[in-house]
Amino acid sequence: MTRRKIVIKRIENMSKRQDTFCKRRSGLLKKAQELAILCDVQVAVIVFSSTGRLYEYASSTTTTTTSMAMASILQKYRSAQEQQQLLNPVSQLMFWEGEARKLQQEMQMLQEYHRKLMGERLSNLGVKDLCLLEHQLEKSLHRIKEKKEQRFASLILQLNQKGCIFHQENIKLTEEIKLNHEHNMELKNKLSVLNGSTKGAACYPPRQRI
Repeated sequence: MTRRKIVIKRIENMSKRQDTFCKRRSGLLKKAQELAILCDVQVAVIVFSSTGRLYEYASSTTTTTTSMAMASILQKYRSAQEQQQLLNPVSQLMFWEGEARKLQQEMQMLQEYHRKLMGERLSNLGVKDLCLLEHQLEKSLHRIKEKKEQRFASLILQLNQKGCIFHQENIKLTEEIKLNHEHNMELKNKLSVLNGSTKGAACYPPRQRI
């Protein structure tokens, strides 16, 4: 008895469609798991049901969870896609043109936002937008004040540290000056004693031998 060939088309009966989905989904995830184990490859399967429910499988090691493995495989997939696009000259040109458009749009948005912060081109803003802009300016001003206070506190700390260093060096220099003064006085006294001895010897001429 030959097996009847199934026509691949949408199943109209809802209960049969749900039963088929459950069976084939389980088979698909099982086959993906077997493929990952038997061939030592990375496999990721994502399925959304007609109601929007997520079913997924990602080959993982004992140290990683399914969500971590899925994120790793998807990142690897995106990197591979970008690499393939860069290898194709036409795709590479389209990629860089897209990047340039993104940068241009971001620059325009930043310029427009900067103008609003400077109080320009506010006529087309509603009350809600003006309130949001005011709130953003207040937050920015608060951050600026905090940063300024931090810089002042850091500067004061540095000045205090330098003041302590200068004070210690001043004490050290004062002690050195004192020691040098005492040493000079000692040398001066020795020199005075030496000069006095020399003068005393000059007052008594040497005796002549008979």
